[in-house]
Amino acid sequence: MNIQIIGTKKCNGTKKAQRFFKERRINFHFKDLAEKGLSKGELDNICRNIDCDELIDKNSKQYKKRGLEFMVFNVEEELLADSQLLKTPIVRNGSKATLGVDESIWNEWIKE
Repeated sequence: MNIQIIGTKKCNGTKKAQRFFKERRINFHFKDLAEKGLSKGELDNICRNIDCDELIDKNSKQYKKRGLEFMVFNVEEELLADSQLLKTPIVRNGSKATLGVDESIWNEWIKE
């Protein structure tokens, strides 16, 4: 398994994802969006599993602060430009990805 958890240290969902894999002694790589955003390649890989429109957090302070609810914009460009717009956690296992806490899918990955 090649687990990558993408989120922020303050996000409760990200903490739950980290705890889930730690408790099962599964190594993972944590990418802190507060330090570095996603690359275009990473976002493309994630969008193969999760619709890009689902990745943008329309309830976030950043979304409202930037006035995006009143604008027409390219979701992919905005997510690449501002990682604070992403819903978290995003958990990747190779080419597979989940959004949010989804222990049932993570358990399936462990069984494979």
